[in-house]
Amino acid sequence: QVQLVESGGGLVQAGGSLRLSCAASGSIFRLNAMGWYRQAPGKQRELVADITSGGSTNYADSVKGRFTISRDKAKITVYLLMNSLKPEDTAVYYCNARIDHSLKIKGMDHWGKGTLVTVSS
Repeated sequence: QVQLVESGGGLVQAGGSLRLSCAASGSIFRLNAMGWYRQAPGKQRELVADITSGGSTNYADSVKGRFTISRDKAKITVYLLMNSLKPEDTAVYYCNARIDHSLKIKGMDHWGKGTLVTVSS
């Protein structure tokens, strides 16, 4: 079993900042990557940013230059610093972790329950 516990969502005015956190725990043989996805009402879930075990990062074009993903390997925690927030960033943000549970069970995706970010204009 793997648990992903998210925190940091809330209501913020346009131009403001929020920092999301996601802590992973449980049966983790190897953590391949962690990231953040979001889903706005009526839209599909989309990748916001992710970071690999080697530290490589990837961002959606819509958040480049505004959002920064980082991690604390010792705490198995990933962060998403969101600056210059826009109303269109309003969504439920989900933490994702891709985990190897053993040498045979690899690349399993796990999801947090989501945290709501609301940006008012």
